[in-house]
Amino acid sequence: MSELVTHADYLEHIKLLPEDEREALIALVTSNGDPLWEPQPGPQTMAYLSEADIVFYGGAAGGGKTDLLLGVAITAQEHSIIFRREAVQLIGIEERNTQILGSRTGYNSQTGVWRLPGNKVLELGSVKEPGDWIKYQGRPHDAKLFDEICHFTEGQFRTLIGWLRTDNPDIRQRVIAAGNPPTSAEGEWVKRFWGAWLDPQHPNPAKPGELRWYVTNEKGEDQEVPDGTQVMVGNDLMQPKSRTFIPSSVDDNLFLASTGYKATLQSLPEPLRSQMLRGDFNAGTSDPAWQTIPTEWVKAAMARWTRKTVKGDMTALGLDPARGGNDKTSVARRHGQWFDEMVTAPGAVTVDGPTTAGFVVPLVRNGACICVDSIGIGSSALDFLVGLNLNVLAVNGSEKSAVQAKAGNIRYRNRRAEMYWRLREALDPTNPDPIALPQDQELLGDLTAVRYKIVTLGSATALQMRSKDEIRDMLGRSPDKGDAVAMTFVYGVHAPNTQADEFEPQEAPDWRT
Repeated sequence: MSELVTHADYLEHIKLLPEDEREALIALVTSNGDPLWEPQPGPQTMAYLSEADIVFYGGAAGGGKTDLLLGVAITAQEHSIIFRREAVQLIGIEERNTQILGSRTGYNSQTGVWRLPGNKVLELGSVKEPGDWIKYQGRPHDAKLFDEICHFTEGQFRTLIGWLRTDNPDIRQRVIAAGNPPTSAEGEWVKRFWGAWLDPQHPNPAKPGELRWYVTNEKGEDQEVPDGTQVMVGNDLMQPKSRTFIPSSVDDNLFLASTGYKATLQSLPEPLRSQMLRGDFNAGTSDPAWQTIPTEWVKAAMARWTRKTVKGDMTALGLDPARGGNDKTSVARRHGQWFDEMVTAPGAVTVDGPTTAGFVVPLVRNGACICVDSIGIGSSALDFLVGLNLNVLAVNGSEKSAVQAKAGNIRYRNRRAEMYWRLREALDPTNPDPIALPQDQELLGDLTAVRYKIVTLGSATALQMRSKDEIRDMLGRSPDKGDAVAMTFVYGVHAPNTQADEFEPQEAPDWRT
């Protein structure tokens, strides 16, 4: 009896063929029109055929996310790139693509470039550090594909998709992000980006696969528009981009139906089971060990917030002037333990000290102390506010702090550490009178992005916070709103001076977000 010949035997034989013969064999196999890969019926096919410019596919584990990314690159695109956060995570993608193609022919592991049948090209890339996106600056691809999107920073994602382009009019351009719910606060931006599908409090929720269109407004924020028709934003005519979210689960993946993988997911502890088995984006996430303010504390402060007609006296105002570009000048208005809604202006508008001062003066009430970031453009704004004889406190985050934490046995490395740790203490749920913050997703992201570490300060130990530039790298934007709130907690905020109200115009410009 002859030995049974397996698929593996055929593959091993094919590997022994000269390269030209292997290419000829692949061409022969695919010449009858049968594709190398086809999407599975259900959500995977829906994602593959979706007309959205930006697709988020996944949610639960085991839904065939990686297969979708590879399948799109192999069958539908001309020049694609698949990103993972770390290079070592690309090994699984290499192995799966080898299974689909039957060999590693055309793959250069040193460059991460895979030349596919039909003159297609697939690149594999990684962006471990927040600024690693610059490695791909200007690199054209008709498909930007992200595996485990919640591992990327918002800044990395937005920057990388900015170079989506092709010279071939017959090839569509698309972005596909695949992933599970975030397991840390750093992935929370994904829930905001696809808020219409993932945020249960969204005022206009979207159905799975439904297209929604967005533009970036003059404030640098996403703004939903009715459809894909071009709209005027300021002086520019802009083309909206569409998004969608298509959920999937292990039940949608025929390849895993008999493997016991579902039972493995069912055995996971909560909240991981809800996240991975059901794709529950509202299941609890764990904060990084060195996160300064716990995410749940910020969410609790926002849950306490209610809109007030009678706000009481304003006790402090935090002003974080924009450094320019896409940054926003942000104002936090504090009334005791209650904060009013954030007010912002585009950095392109508040370009200097006089305009920044002109923006903030109408917002001051009851002679409240204006806490101003005095670095950069803030120093000019500070001079103008002082010249108006207003109640002003200069806040230099790098300046030495003269106070200690509540525990009394640890110091602050500087004023930035001081103001953020005092804000943390005010948000502590054991605080008998905790603060209430407006329900603002950007503010939530800003406050939960701050990290601390313990450093040596002479013979003592001290708290030091992640710098503003480091947070900018993580978020893809400046944490202006978070800094504005935190500045109202810096030590030494002056008591209100009601004499300053004489400079207050009757109406403020409508800069509110």
